[in-house]
Amino acid sequence: MNYGDRPGKRGVERFMQYFFLQAKIVGSLTGVFLAQLDGQFAKKQPRGLLAGFRARPRDLKGYRVFGGKIAAPNDTWFAEDPVRMIEIYQLADAHGLEVHPETTRIIGRDVRLVDSVRRDPRANALFLDMLTSRNDPEMVLRWFNEAGVFGRFVPEFGRVNAQMQFDMYHHYTVDEHTIRAIGLLARIEKGEMKADHPLAHGIIHKVQSRRATYCAVLLHDIAKGRGGDHSVLGADIALKLCPRLGLSEAETELVAWLVRSHLMMSAIAFKRDLADFKTIADFVAVVESLDRLRQLALLTIVDIRAVGPGTWNSWKRQLLHVLHDSAEELLRLGHARHGRAERVAAKKAAVRGLLGRDGDLVDDPGNQLGDAYWIAEPDDIVAMNLRQLTAARGKPLDIATEYYAARGATLVSVLATDHPGLFYRIAGGIHLAGGNIIDARIHTARNGMAVDNFLVQDPLGRPFMEDGQLARLRTMIADALANRVKLVPQLAARPLARPRADAFEVRPRVEFDNAASNRFTVVEVNARDRPALLNRLARALFEARLIVHSAHIATYGERASDTFYVTDLLGEKVTSESRRKAVEKRLLEAAGEDTVDVAAA
Repeated sequence: MNYGDRPGKRGVERFMQYFFLQAKIVGSLTGVFLAQLDGQFAKKQPRGLLAGFRARPRDLKGYRVFGGKIAAPNDTWFAEDPVRMIEIYQLADAHGLEVHPETTRIIGRDVRLVDSVRRDPRANALFLDMLTSRNDPEMVLRWFNEAGVFGRFVPEFGRVNAQMQFDMYHHYTVDEHTIRAIGLLARIEKGEMKADHPLAHGIIHKVQSRRATYCAVLLHDIAKGRGGDHSVLGADIALKLCPRLGLSEAETELVAWLVRSHLMMSAIAFKRDLADFKTIADFVAVVESLDRLRQLALLTIVDIRAVGPGTWNSWKRQLLHVLHDSAEELLRLGHARHGRAERVAAKKAAVRGLLGRDGDLVDDPGNQLGDAYWIAEPDDIVAMNLRQLTAARGKPLDIATEYYAARGATLVSVLATDHPGLFYRIAGGIHLAGGNIIDARIHTARNGMAVDNFLVQDPLGRPFMEDGQLARLRTMIADALANRVKLVPQLAARPLARPRADAFEVRPRVEFDNAASNRFTVVEVNARDRPALLNRLARALFEARLIVHSAHIATYGERASDTFYVTDLLGEKVTSESRRKAVEKRLLEAAGEDTVDVAAA
């Protein structure tokens, strides 16, 4: 159909934007048609006992209100004062009314007149009242958008109106995603989502400017489709638009920072090791204040939740909670509280409390585990591992699987005599059992036993809970470690759970970061999500003679982002440029379409 690509916008996205805009017009016309039918039926005289008790129209600031709808009193109402095209929606929200479809038609006819009042203080105050409403801003902003006024009053928002993104992650157009995110924020503020979002519920009334919060949600994706980094471009838009809306200089700077940084918190939470103190310290160095931390957490939560159904889960909630709480503690108490010895001692005390009468396990076998283990693992997992280590004494292999409600996943703990290739073989066994690894921590005890913890979900993001599923996980891991199954051909034969991903091209990319951790080189691999991708990447790292200490897996539709904390065989970072190039080559081959041939060879 001759829709060509443009900078920042693919041809298919341009076509779909045009399609959605036409569908919106059809919807508006249908509303007007149905309103005409309603009007015709309403003119018929009622019969019976209540015939004399007909509802009468009332006046509201010059508007006509009848049957729960607000309407313009005449055909020239908006032409006489275009600010009324914003006022009517603000009144509709404040009084719980709908805008009459016939009035919506008049607004559509006169909508160009809104251009003349963009800088009118009264119009901007009405819009800000509507955006930050304590009633139902989502509903009224959707009407405002469907009438075409939103895109005229805020032209930058008009550019993303009906704009879709051609991937398997984003479910809605940019404007719909934004309006849904604003609605989520309003529901959290009203206390309606305490169970789903306890962190957001706890901090939303502590932010210094709720106006800045709502404006940041409005503007966080406003520069999509322009080419370049939409976060940076969106921050520039915020610096120009927020003063127009009536925000102070401090509020404007905060909104611009939030828009520029709105992807940072989720990237750190999902792709970095939150047990590594430097991760938290680097994050706090950018955030700088408690209010910014709270504002960014709120924006991150509603942004992820509004992407589409199934995008938000308890695992993401937990990671964001850990990052927020760790950053808050550091901002409040400073570096003195976080000495390594103090953190280990505090963790041991907490675990001792969890173990109760088995508290002595903290000393033995806990003395076999190094400080890195004690800092990295949550209290409850440490307690589980210590009990497992005690029960498995003398065994060369012990595999424990259980539903882990706190993370919305299944915890798989493997105790085995440490040897090269252990990680990629365990990962292969989990994949053969139908599991997806969402997080992994790999440790070696002083006695040479590997203590590896994996969080596993099924392809739909659900935990394994049934006894048969858990038994299959244990069996496949044991078979993979004992070399009773041929991992490469069996993994290659497994179909991708979502074959639609074949329609998308994701160019594999490998990034190295030696500044993100004091002890490890951080290797991030972005590639198309494929069967057993983690197993293949782990095998490539093994063949490159690197030791994986932790792995963090994030999936965005058809795109996977796997992050590994690695060292060489001597425990040192990978600093040589030639070495990094060789590792990159192996990882790109593992992530590419010819993976099976390479692995088999």
